[in-house]
Amino acid sequence: MNTKIRSSQREIMDDFELQGKELKKTLEDLDKVNKWLGGNKVTLEGVEKVLKSACYAQPVSIMDVGCGNGSLLKEVAEYGRKNGIKMRLLGIDANHHAVELARKNTIDFPEITFQALDIFSEQFRAQKVDLILCNLTLHHFTDAEIKQILRNFVKNAMMGIVINDLHRTRIAYYLFKAFCTVFIDNEIARKDGLTSILRSFKKKDLIEYGRDLNVRDQMITWKWAFRYQWILLK
Repeated sequence: MNTKIRSSQREIMDDFELQGKELKKTLEDLDKVNKWLGGNKVTLEGVEKVLKSACYAQPVSIMDVGCGNGSLLKEVAEYGRKNGIKMRLLGIDANHHAVELARKNTIDFPEITFQALDIFSEQFRAQKVDLILCNLTLHHFTDAEIKQILRNFVKNAMMGIVINDLHRTRIAYYLFKAFCTVFIDNEIARKDGLTSILRSFKKKDLIEYGRDLNVRDQMITWKWAFRYQWILLK
């Protein structure tokens, strides 16, 4: 098991036709992992930092790329409601089955809508929002694809981008493996979680991806549990 370079192994969740009970259970288990390990908190902190760094008109438009079942956007919506910030939230996912689950999961949040979109499509590139969130999604792509995605994000977002993704390290790999033996009984979540770590990043990778992007500032911060919070301000 080598963490010096990013793995190119595909994850089961990369199959955009994954659906039904299998998809629903996997997304729910991934939600549990994020909740227990504080993953979504990293993104919410990033949202708060961006909003505090800029003047903006309400409602604030926020797009979550790779939204899964929409659970992160529910937390963003709750943050907006709690702080008196009107929001217009859009979830994007290439798996239209996940999008249908997300719509059912957020039925009490009229400020959230969803679209099934390929992020390399012209339709996606035409999207304009204040803030883009990319939560545990970037590692699914190759280095070349990531550089193109980031260039598109910079054009899409008016205020900034918040990326939350994994730190590629042996310690994270073995700790997650131990965590799964106790708390996760879903084979897809276990296998994909380990593959995700091997496909994820070291800080030098993020610095390289961020070179030559047309942004005014970038902040890369290590967070527990083995996450990087990467904020790009326009």
